[in-house]
Formats: sequence, C-alpha cells, structure tokens
Amino acid sequence: MLWTIFVVLLILWLLGFIGFHVLGAYVHILLVVALVVLVIQLISGRRSI
Repeated sequence: MLWTIFVVLLILWLLGFIGFHVLGAYVHILLVVALVVLVIQLISGRRSI
C-alpha cells in the first residue's frame, strides 16, 4: 500500500515538474511526503500483505 502511494505521488511530482508551474510547490510537498513514507517503510522493515 505504501509503495502504491509512493508511486502515485512520484508521478504527480513528475507531472507538476513538467507542466504545472502554478501547482509546482504543492507537488514538491507531495514528493517530500512520499519520500518520508518510503524512508519510514524502509526503516520499519515490515512487509504488509
């Protein structure tokens, strides 16, 4: 589930980086959130089914 959220936020960031200059700041905030979620998942080491 966390990987799905990470991928979605990463895609949104790429779209914002390429085309949406107005929403760029919000999309970069979403990228930071995605990275935090990824780091938490890697540190916890638990695998969800």
